[in-house]
Amino acid sequence: MSSSREHVRDIVVVHSSDLHVDHDYTARLHGGDGVAGLACVLNAARGVAAGVVILAGDTFDSHRVPQDLIERAAAVMAAAAMPIVVLPGNHDPAVGEAIYRGSALAAVTNLHVIGVTHDDSIVFPALSLEIWGRAHRDYGDMIPLEIGRRRAPRRTRWQIAMAHGHYEPAPDRSKGPHPSWLIADAEIAATGADYVALGHWNKAARVGDGTVLAYYSGSPEYAGTVNVVRMSESGGVTITRAPLNIEREVMD
Repeated sequence: MSSSREHVRDIVVVHSSDLHVDHDYTARLHGGDGVAGLACVLNAARGVAAGVVILAGDTFDSHRVPQDLIERAAAVMAAAAMPIVVLPGNHDPAVGEAIYRGSALAAVTNLHVIGVTHDDSIVFPALSLEIWGRAHRDYGDMIPLEIGRRRAPRRTRWQIAMAHGHYEPAPDRSKGPHPSWLIADAEIAATGADYVALGHWNKAARVGDGTVLAYYSGSPEYAGTVNVVRMSESGGVTITRAPLNIEREVMD
């Protein structure tokens, strides 16, 4: 916890997820430009003067994308000139051959990847902000919010938890089959975070029992928005949705 509240800044964080940067389906929505959705999200973040952008899983559709696409994505991220925090999801887990390692992305100094560049948390001292999460480290099942950080003493004024998975209020994990990567009300509440940034759903939604603010941002092309999280000593934490100038998926 900051020892000097008067120096704690009000901050703005933009939350998105499920960009699925690729050279196939997502690219076709944008006339062949698989990086267009990422660029739209980062442009929106600049528009609201965000201090940090968080991408809660499945930023890339897979690790098998062309090298030129990786290089273009790296250039777009570097040009954003703001911290970008990526949580690897089930499509782009932090495996040994992940594109976050040993590619142009590894040279992007403002890109922070949980499970790759950092173990489970990142602290931004100037913002008095900690962002933590549990990266998918393989393609198997896991509990997204099963992590020691949620029980550790708070180190900063503001804290955001990230998780990528399917929300169910009270899942029964003793029985199967069930959707993998389940996230429960009790696990969200146990974070004690100021905000829980979720990914895996295409739609934007608030979830949880209300103890902690927990939101899915939805995918940019489906939701058409990003979540804007404003953290203020005077106003607390407020969440709004900022529209994106983006091609939209056809909804049924």
